[in-house]
Amino acid sequence: MALADQTTSLRHVLATLGEPLVEVVVAPHGLGVGVTDVVILDPEDPLEASPGDLVLVIGARGRAAAPAIRAAGRGGAAAVAVKGATGADVAADAGVALLTVGAEARWEQVEALARGVVEAARAGGEAASGEVLGDLFALAQTIATLTGGLVSIEDTANRVLAYSRAGDEVDELRRLSILGREGPERYLAMLREWGVYQRLRAGEGIVRIDERPELGIRRRIAAGIHAGKQPLGTIWVQEGAQPLTERAETALLGASRALAPQLIRARTLPSPELRLREDLLASLLEGRLDAESVADDIGADPARPAQVLAFSLSPLGPSPRPQPGGKPPWTPPKPVVRSDNRQLRRAELVHLIAVHTAAYRRSALVSVIGGRVYALLPDLPEHSDAAVLALAREITATARRHLDVPVRAALGGVVPRLSEAAASRGDADRVLAAMTRGHWAADVASLADVRAEVLLSEVLAFLGSQPRIRDPRLVSLVEHDTEHGGILVPAVLAWLNAFGDVRAAARVLNIHPNTVRYRVRRAAEVSGVDFDDPAQRLLTQLQLRL
Repeated sequence: MALADQTTSLRHVLATLGEPLVEVVVAPHGLGVGVTDVVILDPEDPLEASPGDLVLVIGARGRAAAPAIRAAGRGGAAAVAVKGATGADVAADAGVALLTVGAEARWEQVEALARGVVEAARAGGEAASGEVLGDLFALAQTIATLTGGLVSIEDTANRVLAYSRAGDEVDELRRLSILGREGPERYLAMLREWGVYQRLRAGEGIVRIDERPELGIRRRIAAGIHAGKQPLGTIWVQEGAQPLTERAETALLGASRALAPQLIRARTLPSPELRLREDLLASLLEGRLDAESVADDIGADPARPAQVLAFSLSPLGPSPRPQPGGKPPWTPPKPVVRSDNRQLRRAELVHLIAVHTAAYRRSALVSVIGGRVYALLPDLPEHSDAAVLALAREITATARRHLDVPVRAALGGVVPRLSEAAASRGDADRVLAAMTRGHWAADVASLADVRAEVLLSEVLAFLGSQPRIRDPRLVSLVEHDTEHGGILVPAVLAWLNAFGDVRAAARVLNIHPNTVRYRVRRAAEVSGVDFDDPAQRLLTQLQLRL
């Protein structure tokens, strides 16, 4: 078939389909290759493809699709989609991008979505879901029914996001706002002068605006939409030809609360292109995508050093270190962090990190995986340690000033090639875990800072997973202590941690030194462990930490 005048890129197709429907396995020529058509290929049919085709291989899985992949490459296809794809090497040799389709996905769904993107490009436009805006318009209409008025929903910049259907009773303010997609400035100035916006942004509650016939303004009620203390927008209800319903204010208050998640979603949902970049980084860090494909798309050199930074948004500030030989310091009560507010804060953190890291490395990528935010810094120059550390400190300091909850940052190790970024991510995860367990006082740490905590944690994890190498005498001690008040094991651990200093151990446990001596001696009798033997002391300390 003839090539279309307008084409779309593989990147845009992937951004529209997205995970978990489709994932990139390998992209030898990057994601900017043009897609001009979507074709279905059954391996039992003649294996033919044309330049720009997105080939859906429906009759073979995994390695069985290799002939179809090679044929697509020979024909100049843009990409091949296969279920159970394991032919990354075949696709790379054939010079064609390979996509894997989710096992539960229906081929007709994949074809319809991909074809919609291609046909939208032919028509000179782009496909967009409009899902969030559709939800807002539907909610606006529901609020209008419950209140008996004409509803509009605005963001904090007074831009109209959605509105209900209306007849001839629309006043001048509503008409101009909807036509201009934002409130006209002369009306906004009056609302500010009357203190309307100040009351709306102060918190929950209904604000009433009287009718002003001389200004073309009918009676209104309004309510602010909030995530915690942060304003997200406003719902306006204009009275029409009929008075508002008796329950209009109650309905409006409920609507302001119900709309908060929708506006958070509208503010935090990334664009398709940004979502694709996030998916690329997640795939690289989880070992599902080759580094060359990512490098080509972001303009990075896969042979240059790279580093991963991990950030966690914590509901508490860094826990203070216990004072040696004294009482633990006072810990302030935990602040209550609503889940919707936390989601908004995480989205703001992602944007903040993206801005800072892009200023440092043009090809930086940022993504959220499992509640943590990861930043990939490719193409690192030599001796970049100090600069990256300063970058992480700047990000956490800026986040602390602008977000309600503190942020911790962990630096993974620098790896020589982009393909080893997953190892740097693993380092960063271990550092964050050590910072949490060890009550690390600083907001930023590298593997060098917490190496002892990380190595000890991994030794304990190995010991915990290998019951065969544990000392059965210590297993018996723990069981005995559990049945008899649980006082021996804490005394032994405190004594070992204090290098045999009975008085220091007694202060930690808040008991008499003679009591510590007795309990350690009793633990030796129960277990049969010789605490005079350094090797047995070391093993005891490790195993009892489990």
